[in-house]
Amino acid sequence: MNIAKSILILLEVLVLFNLLIFVHELGHFLAARWRGLKIERFAIWFGKPIWKTKINGVEYALGSIPAGGYVQLPQMAPMDLIEGKTEAGAEPLQPISALDKIIVAFAGPLFSFGLAFVFALIVWVVGKPAPDAGANSTTIGWVEPNGPAWKAGLRPGDKILEIDGHKVTQFAPPAEDSITWRIVSSEGTNIAFKYERDGKEEMALMAPYKRSTEWYERKAMRQVRIGGVEPAIIYEVASNSPAAVAGLKKGDEIIAINKEKVYSLATVIYSMTNLPSKPVSLTIKRGREQFDKELLAEKPLKPEDSPPSFGITTWQGNTNEALVHPGPVEQIQASAMQIFQTVRVVFSPKTDVGVQQLGGPVMIIRLYSTLFGTENGWRLVLWFSVLLNVNLALLNLLPFPVLDGGHITLAIVEVIRRRPVSARFLNVVQSACALILIGFMLFIMFFDTSDLVRSAHNDREQPMVFAPKH
Repeated sequence: MNIAKSILILLEVLVLFNLLIFVHELGHFLAARWRGLKIERFAIWFGKPIWKTKINGVEYALGSIPAGGYVQLPQMAPMDLIEGKTEAGAEPLQPISALDKIIVAFAGPLFSFGLAFVFALIVWVVGKPAPDAGANSTTIGWVEPNGPAWKAGLRPGDKILEIDGHKVTQFAPPAEDSITWRIVSSEGTNIAFKYERDGKEEMALMAPYKRSTEWYERKAMRQVRIGGVEPAIIYEVASNSPAAVAGLKKGDEIIAINKEKVYSLATVIYSMTNLPSKPVSLTIKRGREQFDKELLAEKPLKPEDSPPSFGITTWQGNTNEALVHPGPVEQIQASAMQIFQTVRVVFSPKTDVGVQQLGGPVMIIRLYSTLFGTENGWRLVLWFSVLLNVNLALLNLLPFPVLDGGHITLAIVEVIRRRPVSARFLNVVQSACALILIGFMLFIMFFDTSDLVRSAHNDREQPMVFAPKH
């Protein structure tokens, strides 16, 4: 990717990401204006301002920590730890009603829902790329030999019907009826699979696998070492490699290995890395033509520590996609359900999923960058923005002090008690919760950044070079 394109993608990501923050905070701002509250600052991002200006008594600022934003309202609750102090005077302010607090607090999530609906309308019109029925089936394409699923009897070509009694309709998330999600969110020591083979239903019980991780990595989630159906289509072949010498080229599809049908790209990759010492017969489909080629893996000159390889360096992704046009309400409902399911699983003591698996601003920006850099990615960006806005709205409604839901909860307590919560007590609670929130954000940001650094390191790997053939 050239520098100009990278800069353009970065600008697109920053504009879109900050649009989400701006609209949410605009809801608070406009509601506060409507209810006559004093507004000290409207800020995008937290921390010490790197830019600020004052217009009609309101300070507009850009913070130094690129995460979230806020509208500073001294009549709501003290939040100096996150928002910082302004240069406003300490003149006494009129108390506001609990209703005013609820309206102003709820306006942010309401505007986020509104922006989600706008994005959902656009997705409804322009469509969202989705895998075709074949690519999105529950048929197993790959099973790791000696992995949990293999030992339990599952094989490529089996169709999974249920996991732990839950019906599954697709292989990958985000849907809760996906195979991957049901494995990750499973709660028992063993996972029960109902599958179909040759028209006959069978049952299999297996203990999931969790790889070991370093201290700087997110803890691994449950796996049974299977993959979905995915065509093994060659995109790039290294010069002088066994694949190049055999005449393989871009667009060739490997449909069988040693006469055994290939259901998945993972099967080919496994064969390339685990059968290096003997010739392998590949059945190739090229257009309407079909032929066999025998390849013997060869150790490349570079990278020096690389194992023997066929020299197929890049594979073509699944291009069998169609545009679907889900309705706006359907999209928002699906996004909300996904968030509810995620929160339920993350805070369930029976699963292996924890808050460590959640993502923050770094992950969001990285995902946006990845989507923008792909063909048809702008459509996926619009769809992801629906999910992200619903996520922003719902999580802000949690009854945790500092969040919008915390302000609403405190206002309800004020109505019940018929007097405001003590300012001193409120300051202690808000400050403590602010510290917890900042700590949590830094915790998630650490793992997001760790993932980003490892990914950048992997992207810098040396190209594969083979010795010239005479």
